[in-house]
Amino acid sequence: MNDVSSLSLLKGKKALVTGVANDQSIAWGCAKAFKALGADVAMTYLNEKAKPYVEPLAKEIEAPLLMPLDLQNEGQLEAVFDEIGKKWGKLDLCLHSIAFAPKDDLQGRVVDCSKGGFLRAMEISCWSFIRMAKLAEPLMPNGGALFTMTYYGSQMVVEHYNIMGPVKAALESATRYMAAELGPKGIRVHAISPGPLKTRAASGISEFDKLLQKAQSKAPTRSLVSIDDVGIAVAFLGMDGAKLITGETLYIDGGYHIID
Repeated sequence: MNDVSSLSLLKGKKALVTGVANDQSIAWGCAKAFKALGADVAMTYLNEKAKPYVEPLAKEIEAPLLMPLDLQNEGQLEAVFDEIGKKWGKLDLCLHSIAFAPKDDLQGRVVDCSKGGFLRAMEISCWSFIRMAKLAEPLMPNGGALFTMTYYGSQMVVEHYNIMGPVKAALESATRYMAAELGPKGIRVHAISPGPLKTRAASGISEFDKLLQKAQSKAPTRSLVSIDDVGIAVAFLGMDGAKLITGETLYIDGGYHIID
């Protein structure tokens, strides 16, 4: 981030970043970019087991808030936004980088997915972003930007992506509807679609290494995306200069999605 750290294009902005698991997380790339461009960044961690991996990162970017957030714990999401309201009284940028499906449902066929597994995947991976937007709205009286993470498997059938494909398609559709509803208030909503990355979340997808090889060989740029590539692109969308861009699914994948 040294090449952008002298620019303060997000100076004075307050950002909430959820979904950081470790220093390989896409959310961490975004947190670093927000901080490098001058924003104050609050972060969350999943639970006490995850905290030792996230706490040093929060210290690295001098995060004034580090809060637990397990979406399966009733009331914890609301508690995060209550704390943001008390600490800052406003929010400018909000990143949702959380997805989950039970292993059996994720690694099996879509037609074999259990009702419980499907509903759980939809609640944690999609509905939680809608709820997050609802909680962020009163903290964004002067506008802001909301981001969520998606993947190409929402649009095309990607082998082994399975039930997350339909779930991410719902997430992208929700993004467009929320962008339309919140746009009059100056709040933009985007889905970010990076190419495949070696993250902890990706480890649950079967034969992921083959997916990486395919992406690198077919992408026009012949390169894999990094968490920093994603972070800078997301930070750009959070700038005032991007205030008329909303409702997008932004591909950051070296152009892979345009190739047959």
